[in-house]
Amino acid sequence: MSNARPQTLSLHSSPAAAFRRKVLELRSQGRTVIDMTAGDLDFPTPPHVVEAAVAAARAGDTRYTSVDGTPELKDAVREHFRRQNGLAFDRSEIIVSNGSSQAIATAFAVTLQQGGEVIVPSPYWATYCGQAALAGGVAVQVSCAQNNRFKLRAGDLARAITPRTRWVVINNPVNPTGALYTRAELAALCDVVRQHPDVRIIADNLYEHFVYDGAKAVTPLEAAPDLRDRMVTVSGVAKSYSMTGWRIGYAAAPADLVAEMTKVQYLVTSCTSSISQAAATAALAGPQTVLAERLAILQEKRDLAVSLVNGCAGLSAVPPEGTFYLCISCAGVIGKRTPQGRMLDSGGDVSDWLLDTAGVAVLPGEGYGLPNYVRMTFAVPAEHIHAAGRLIGEACATLA
Repeated sequence: MSNARPQTLSLHSSPAAAFRRKVLELRSQGRTVIDMTAGDLDFPTPPHVVEAAVAAARAGDTRYTSVDGTPELKDAVREHFRRQNGLAFDRSEIIVSNGSSQAIATAFAVTLQQGGEVIVPSPYWATYCGQAALAGGVAVQVSCAQNNRFKLRAGDLARAITPRTRWVVINNPVNPTGALYTRAELAALCDVVRQHPDVRIIADNLYEHFVYDGAKAVTPLEAAPDLRDRMVTVSGVAKSYSMTGWRIGYAAAPADLVAEMTKVQYLVTSCTSSISQAAATAALAGPQTVLAERLAILQEKRDLAVSLVNGCAGLSAVPPEGTFYLCISCAGVIGKRTPQGRMLDSGGDVSDWLLDTAGVAVLPGEGYGLPNYVRMTFAVPAEHIHAAGRLIGEACATLA
């Protein structure tokens, strides 16, 4: 009889979560750390959204809902897509999930067979790769040229597609780089996909409301409506309305695919929180003025962060077109030594050194397919940006 243990999947944890554990450990030791890593905003959930949740709880709306979401929230999601993207969907084409991540993972679960390939433009949000692996698929990372603002080019996509390709992930705007695809760029990518009937597109719009300088985020379905049957358009309330902890995402997809995704979601988590769904309905159906107000504040913080980083010897950053992250090139400090004689050879080295020396936490770019970079949020209080910029600058001045 064999004593071999059954094999298990080898999945990597989130690079952001792993690094934040270091931050928490240092803080537990009494160290002061300015945390510039989080994907949360420093804005509260809008008051009318909180009140809607309280009212739902008091009214007894505390039981299971339909696995794919309440009719009220699905209608609010439909109105969001109409208002934001000019897209019309039926209720049967909407699924409400426990965050946008679950919607993507569920779409992969019902479509990928062992070895099916998911094209992930690099730099990327690392979770895409784990979601593909969880479904038995393989993430194929396609490097995006720096001189194209790290955006996937149609020619590179065409060369990456194989007979095993089943999905292409398009995140717009892009986490972590903040790059923004234009309608023409998306149309060119969709032209490539159009030639491969077995390939679908995941359109991740989670940061669609964080686009600066008067620009607008376009989703692939706007650029190629004829590919409707091969697209899953994903978003959520987490970032836009400062509701990361409420865990509500959603996706629009062909009704038959939504039906299969609903079966998987039932087996994994069943429905999302009834109270959170009431809150998300209020967020999407209520006044939207908060979005523009907060965007203006974030643009000021973006410009402040870029200015401070570019004042640090050896570091450089360009203003991101979207999201609330700053990707900082460490090219000018790579190869230098710290006063303790340590050589900085990578973005991970720079990230660890800044945490240890300056007490500033920024994420190593290697976990996002972005070597020799670090990622820093600017969705924090302005005083944190000022303090982080000062401490990073002082640390860089000590390098030899």
